[in-house]
Amino acid sequence: MTDTSKQDRVLIFDTTLRDGEQSPGATMSHAEKLEIATLLDEMGVDIIEAGFPIASDGDFAAVKEIAERSVNSVICGLARANFKDIDRCWEAVKHAGKPRIHTFIGTSPLHRDITALDPDQMAERIHDTVTHARNLCDNIQWSPMDATRTETDYLYRVVEIAIKAGATTINIPDTVGYTAPRESAQIIEDLIANVPGADEITFATHCHNDLGMATANALAAVDAGARQIECTINGLGERAGNTALEEVVMALRVRNDIMPFQTGIDTTKIMNISRRVATVSGFPVQFNKAIVGKNAFLHESGIHQDGVLKNAETFEIMKPEDIGLNDTNLVMGKHSGRAALRSKLKDLGFELADNQLNDVFVRFKELADRKKEIYDDDLVALMSDARPEDERLKIKFLRVICGTEAPQSADLTMIIDGAQHQITAEGDGPVDATFNAVKALFPHEARLQLYQVHAVTEGTDAQATVSVRMEENGIIVTGQSADTDTVVASAKAYVSALNRLLMRREQAGPGADKRVVTYKDVS
Repeated sequence: MTDTSKQDRVLIFDTTLRDGEQSPGATMSHAEKLEIATLLDEMGVDIIEAGFPIASDGDFAAVKEIAERSVNSVICGLARANFKDIDRCWEAVKHAGKPRIHTFIGTSPLHRDITALDPDQMAERIHDTVTHARNLCDNIQWSPMDATRTETDYLYRVVEIAIKAGATTINIPDTVGYTAPRESAQIIEDLIANVPGADEITFATHCHNDLGMATANALAAVDAGARQIECTINGLGERAGNTALEEVVMALRVRNDIMPFQTGIDTTKIMNISRRVATVSGFPVQFNKAIVGKNAFLHESGIHQDGVLKNAETFEIMKPEDIGLNDTNLVMGKHSGRAALRSKLKDLGFELADNQLNDVFVRFKELADRKKEIYDDDLVALMSDARPEDERLKIKFLRVICGTEAPQSADLTMIIDGAQHQITAEGDGPVDATFNAVKALFPHEARLQLYQVHAVTEGTDAQATVSVRMEENGIIVTGQSADTDTVVASAKAYVSALNRLLMRREQAGPGADKRVVTYKDVS
């Protein structure tokens, strides 16, 4: 590309709300999508892919409202290569100050077989659909799905067709995470060198992490001339996930000496949005995750600790505050007031309205009565445990009887759609008895795939964070909760997953387009 400004500036295209939400089990409510979109907009994301408007009425409504609310970001919707999809996408994104239509089709031999189109028919389809999209919107992105396994000559051909038809951004997806960095760079270099009109548009890279190379592949593509990176918060995405926004942004910042490119991201907002995405998606961040993992700035080795104390740069290549991580861990307790709690939560990246603060303060006091000392991680867990008021299932009362002599039992009272229900159930241990009680009050066919517990902080009074994953008829949902009582946390996590299941059932109702499954992943 010949424009110097384009060479220096790399656009960040976030697809957390589209590709990220396609992670099995990652489900966000309408309100949660709006919240994440606002955070992305505020942190300086250039393009937000807000969803797949034709997939369901819920997706359409979310994209439309995000478009209406957007302040800074381009708002993009996804559409398959047909007029119906594209029209529906435009109806949703046209409300944005800066709308974009993103349309795609699978171009590799494997995907051409699925569509039953020969190369010439597919080329014609690309021309017609991109032209149709451009007649609606002047900002068009086109993607040849599975581009990295598409024959080179055919890739050149269809990219040229899309450019001539009016595409302003060409995205090159590594759909199955098959590519290595050297190949990722070579594909971009070859496209720029061999496709007429390539110097007039922006090339984007969209990588998956199946071989653990998504970040490396994205940065290699940028080095070769791509000027848009498609990514998600925490690397959320199908299978092993997508390129992680926080990784590429901080890599470009820390290694600006060898990658002299700029983004518009306010990196101090990274930790806050990472925590929020983990909470609303139900996908906790692994402890050793680069940039945002709990261990990312911890040092246990004596040599490392000594070095960091003398000069942090000896073993830290970035500062915690660069990503919005406050390095103080002041203890809060039952005598702490609202002002102190608000200040501490703000330091942790949570800014609350008065009514939200009042709700959190009540739960904080309840926690303080059970725990002698409350640390930062306890407060993050407390915020992660917030539940929407409109959840259909709620735990009101739970008491378990357990010990060395069977049977173990659970007395449970639940609120289901506003009505109170009570039951006693037995099981093989207190958690099993509790889950049996929930299932007796709210019968379902969901199968428990994962049950995981870890302590938030140290000590016997530590909060336990419980994660569960459940599957029903191909729908996978997750739930997470924290409490000083592990059984209570387990019950809340289980019910949280069921609430997400109900939400997914509604999303997959009569308004859903079942054909989306065929081309679920544009990456």
